Amino acid sequence: MRKMEEVRGFLQGIGMPKAQQSDICCLSLLAMAGITRRASWSKAANQWIRIHDIIAFAKAKYDVAYAENSRETFRKRALHHFRTAALIEDNGLATNSPNYRYRITRETLDVLRTIGSSRYKAAVQRFKTNHQALVDIYASKKRVTLMPVKINNQKLTFSPGKHNRLQKAIIEEFAPRFAPNSECLYVGDTIEKDLVKNVDKLRSLGFEITLHEKMPDVVLYREDKNWLYFIESVTSVGPMDPKRILEIAEMTKDVTAGKIYVTAFIDFGTYKKFVPSLAWETEVWIAEAPDHLVHLNGDKFLGPRQ
Repeated sequence: MRKMEEVRGFLQGIGMPKAQQSDICCLSLLAMAGITRRASWSKAANQWIRIHDIIAFAKAKYDVAYAENSRETFRKRALHHFRTAALIEDNGLATNSPNYRYRITRETLDVLRTIGSSRYKAAVQRFKTNHQALVDIYASKKRVTLMPVKINNQKLTFSPGKHNRLQKAIIEEFAPRFAPNSECLYVGDTIEKDLVKNVDKLRSLGFEITLHEKMPDVVLYREDKNWLYFIESVTSVGPMDPKRILEIAEMTKDVTAGKIYVTAFIDFGTYKKFVPSLAWETEVWIAEAPDHLVHLNGDKFLGPRQ
């Protein structure tokens, strides 16, 4: 899609991180500018818009469907970062208000309207002169706070934050105890979305991977038992509830390896908030008590101890 690649080139040109050059980010900006496949960039607009409107635009104009319950994904992956980079603004209302809206800033609009013209490079340069690139902003924040982690005998780093601290604990504390000698096939990062993603191995195991599938936060594979561990790192949202189990089951319907579903929490206080929503036949791991698992069904292990 030509328009998708043009807007991706714009995001790259102004210094957006790679994670904010994704399809969901490109479609968000196209929707906010009102640019369809055949529209001229000179006609870009900046009307106030809801996330619901972005989802509807992507489906109607680019044949890309997102569920209505993916609004938080748009907010976290695209709109929060766009606002930090001064690409967009909101109308100042509470985020849970039905009248909450976003729009492209006038400065961004002026650049978008020059895409494809001889004035484009100069417009991008003016924007960069007035605004620090987001990739540089994030890099300066990360320099002293990056968390080192060893994954598959590689030394990598997570960006800061509670979610990534828990993912680090999953790799370094959960895996050696409950998935020994396992390989990490996937783990994300709040800034660099796919820190590890072994697409070839995932597909060889039967995964269906598309641009719009939401992978579990961590996927481990234990070859000696042919077990896959699907682990959600939960600090505020996203436990292994029945709906999430069905989503992963659909993504992995051709996978024959044994499937283990785990919700990881950082502490007991967070765990208690989610107990009613957790699915049966899943496991719970709590980082502050790393030697133990909670198994959500008694029949498998019911019986007296020796």
